[in-house]
Amino acid sequence: MRNLWRQMISIFQKAARRSLVAVVVCFCMLAVPAQARAAGISAMRIGQGVGSVRIVFDADRKFDYKVFLLSEPRRLVVDVFNVPVSSKIEKTADKNNLVSKTRLGNTGVNGKRIVFDLQKPAIVKKAFMLAPQSNFGWRFVVDVAIASEREFASKIGNKYALSNDNSFAGSYSSSSASTKTSSKAVTNNRKKIVVLDPGHGGKDPGAIGYSGVYEKNITLAMAKELKIILEKEGFKVHLTRSTDIFIPLRDRVKIARKYNADLFMSIHADSAVNRSATGLSVYTLSETASDKEAAALAERENKADVVAGLNLLEHSKEVSDILINLAQRETMNRSSEFASFMVQEMRKSVKLRDNTHRFAGFAVLKAPDVPSVLLELGYLSNRTEERLLKQKDYRRKLAVSASKAVEKYFDNMQHASVF
Repeated sequence: MRNLWRQMISIFQKAARRSLVAVVVCFCMLAVPAQARAAGISAMRIGQGVGSVRIVFDADRKFDYKVFLLSEPRRLVVDVFNVPVSSKIEKTADKNNLVSKTRLGNTGVNGKRIVFDLQKPAIVKKAFMLAPQSNFGWRFVVDVAIASEREFASKIGNKYALSNDNSFAGSYSSSSASTKTSSKAVTNNRKKIVVLDPGHGGKDPGAIGYSGVYEKNITLAMAKELKIILEKEGFKVHLTRSTDIFIPLRDRVKIARKYNADLFMSIHADSAVNRSATGLSVYTLSETASDKEAAALAERENKADVVAGLNLLEHSKEVSDILINLAQRETMNRSSEFASFMVQEMRKSVKLRDNTHRFAGFAVLKAPDVPSVLLELGYLSNRTEERLLKQKDYRRKLAVSASKAVEKYFDNMQHASVF
C-alpha cells in the first residue's frame, strides 16, 4: 500500500513538472513576438547619390508616415505613426553632403518625429515602403535631392507632405499616387539599356594586328556577338556603330546618353611594341592613369575629341558644380563595381593581364552619369591572341563572360539601390 502511494505521488510530481515546463514554453513563445513588436524602426542608413541622398529605415513592420520640409533653419521632417523608433538612429552619421544632425521626438499620441538638419536647400523626391525580401525586413525609403532656394521655398510645409495617407497628399497630388506604387516601381522589370561601343571605324582603323587585321573590324564583330547574347538575356542593347564608319569620341558619349544608357562598354583590342605582350584588361576612368602605359594608351584614344558635358542650364553654378562632382564620383564607383564583375567572369575563360583592372583618362568613359568601362580584348600585336580574336568561337566565349558580368552588375545594383 505504501509503495502504491509512493508511485501515485511520483506520477503527480512528474505531471506537475511537465505542466510547469509547458507554461514556461508558452510564456516564451508569447514573449518573443511581443519583443519583436516593440522593436519597430531599429536602424537607419544614409546613402550618397548623384545630387541626392537616400535615407533608409529598417523596421519589422509596415507603418504610416508623413514627410515634409520646414525652413529657418532648413529641416527635413519624417513623422511615423504607431511604431517605436530606436534612439540609436540619432547617432547615425553616414557621410553625405546634404543631411547633418538627426533628432528624435514625439508628435501626437502615437507618433514619433525624426528631424534632419539640411546643409543645403532640397526637395523630397520620393517616400515609400518596401516589403520584406531576400535578407531584408520592412524598409522605409526617403529620397531627398539638392535644389535651388526657390524650389525649396515652394515645397515648405505640411501641405506638401508625402504620405501613404491621401489626406496628407496636399499639392503633391501626383506624388501620393507614386508613393503607393513606388515599391513596384523600384522592382519593375524595365529592360536595362546597354550601349556597346565598337572602337574606331571608318578612316580610323585602330591597332593593326600581327598579320594586318584591323582593330575596328575585331571590335565590331565582338560588339555584334555580345549584343545578340545580351538581348537574349532580356537587355535592350544599342551599338554606337553597326557598320564601318568613323564616329568622333564626343558623339559616342552623346549616343550613350541619348539612349539613356544604364551601362556603357567601349570595346577595343590592344597592341604593343613587345609582341610577347598578352592578356585582356578592363579600364575605368581616372584622371591620373594607373601607370605610364595606361597614360600612353589614353593619349592615343583621346586624340580625336573631348567629352560632352551635362546640360545644367536650369541650375545655379553652385548646384551645377555639386551635381557634376557627385555624378562623377558615383559613376566612377559604379564603373569600378562593374569592372570587378568583368574581371571575375573573364578570369574563368581567358588569359588576363596582371593588374587587370586599370585606370586611365579615356574620353569615352567621361559621361558623368553613365557607368562606363573600356574592355581591351587582348593584343593584336601578339600572333596567338590575334589568331584567337579572329575566331568567332573565341569572341563568343568572351561575349558570354561579358554578359554574365553585366547580369551580375545589374543584380547587384538592384539590391544596392535601396541597400
